[in-house]
Amino acid sequence: MEWNFLSGSTEIRNNLIITLKTFIMSKTTNVLMGFIAGAAAGTLTGILVAPDKGVKTRKKLNKQIRRTSRDVSETIGDKVEEIKEKLNDVVSEMRTKAEETEEKIKEKVNSKAKTTKDAAAN
Repeated sequence: MEWNFLSGSTEIRNNLIITLKTFIMSKTTNVLMGFIAGAAAGTLTGILVAPDKGVKTRKKLNKQIRRTSRDVSETIGDKVEEIKEKLNDVVSEMRTKAEETEEKIKEKVNSKAKTTKDAAAN
């Protein structure tokens, strides 16, 4: 006799994965926004306090903004890839452990059911 009380375990597993993804992405977003804000503030402060003429300051500002934008884009791209890899590893490990746990529970339930059935037959 098969006991199939874990039919909803896929839904539980998927909800857990979505929750984990949301948590990791929210932490990453905060870090990246802090990095971007710090880079922008540092760039503007450094250029605006420099004793140059307006034209020269605007050229420096444009050059620095392009450089900072490129650096931020590269950093974000690298972090996104790193997070994707980590997230895929975590999800894969969670799936494996959930499947192993599901199998152990099924084996125990089926074993208990068989023992109970054998005892009732005697």
